[in-house]
Amino acid sequence: KTYKSNFATHKMIIDIVRSNFKIIIFGFVFTFFSSIGQSFFIGLFNSDIREELNITNAEFGSIYGIATLCSSLALIWVGKKIDDLKLVNYSLLVVIFLSLASLFFSFVNGIILLAMGIFFLRLSGQGLMAHTASVATSRFFNQNRGKALSYIWVGMSFGEFLLPIIVVYLLTFIYWRDLWLGFSILIILLLPIFTYLTVKEISIFSRENKNGKNDNKVIDSIKSWTRKEVLRDFKFYSILPAMLASSFIITGIVINQTFIIESKDWGKFSMAQSFMVYSILTVVTLFFSGFLVDKFTSRKVFPYLNVPLLFSLIVLAIFDHPYTVFVFMGLMGISNGLTNVLMISFWAEIYGLNHLGSIKALTGSFMVFSTALATAVFGILIDLGYSIENIAIFCSIYTAISIAIVIIFQQTYKPVLQNRA
Repeated sequence: KTYKSNFATHKMIIDIVRSNFKIIIFGFVFTFFSSIGQSFFIGLFNSDIREELNITNAEFGSIYGIATLCSSLALIWVGKKIDDLKLVNYSLLVVIFLSLASLFFSFVNGIILLAMGIFFLRLSGQGLMAHTASVATSRFFNQNRGKALSYIWVGMSFGEFLLPIIVVYLLTFIYWRDLWLGFSILIILLLPIFTYLTVKEISIFSRENKNGKNDNKVIDSIKSWTRKEVLRDFKFYSILPAMLASSFIITGIVINQTFIIESKDWGKFSMAQSFMVYSILTVVTLFFSGFLVDKFTSRKVFPYLNVPLLFSLIVLAIFDHPYTVFVFMGLMGISNGLTNVLMISFWAEIYGLNHLGSIKALTGSFMVFSTALATAVFGILIDLGYSIENIAIFCSIYTAISIAIVIIFQQTYKPVLQNRA
């Protein structure tokens, strides 16, 4: 009997490890491939597209902003469907969409098709691939949600670190349209099989606490808010300024990095080199913040979310030395890592799991919208003659206010327990 009991326990532990590993590797791969719809990736083809379509930087930026804005609105509805479909079916649809979006982009030959192509890539890549990975992981893990989220978001950082080098090299001897065709084929050949093998048996009801020992039973007693209830909740709006600060400011700085380099009189490749520091510190912060979330909860860590971002803006506003680019980009990387882990975990803690996909789709659309808004706002400020130091000061004031609002309302960020008969 003792032998059978030990064997059963050993088998259960192996099943838990396998199940946990599958969802983590699923999230890692999905966040990695979400890079295909990210600004840093599409931007690698900027000059080739503009030259072939004979459009200016301003025209490309306007098209990009409008397409991104439209994708943020579409994400509200499409992202909600993860609550209604089986995870494996939803994930397969997202993979097919990304493959078709890449294929469509290889045939872009005019402004209208370019806008449609960017819309499809932003929605399928930046929007749905990342959305699927984060929602699936947050639902599956209860005790170890922070660490699990930190593991999967390394996929995004890995993409930011590796893909620019690979794509720039490939563009030296491969036509950019053929490259997008290759992405489409690669995605449709690899990801459907991978998706089926990793998440075919995973659902909201096969979570971590259902597969083994888990003393954290609080999650099952938390009320699951609907999206309508969240939109009527005042504390949600106290969180928004802090949630959007990182995506808005980092996008504005990355899109206008040439302007920053010229204003500061830094080297031509200084920003590109500083992205290595940005990526490394993002990864380090992902793991560290995952540990903090599991130990202290997202609610307690959340007030510190934008503190590194505030310091990075102060550095950008005050200092001109070439080495300061590594300091301010590194600090932004820390805030980026904190944001990736904290936000989805934060929503799960205070609003429950049953409608998490719907809520994440809503907040994700806000974040995508903020990236579109950043390109317009930063561009207008630059055209009006404001220096990068002025812009950094404006952004630091906004960031400081968002931190203050969170501190003031921190005590209200508590889950509501379900009423049980």
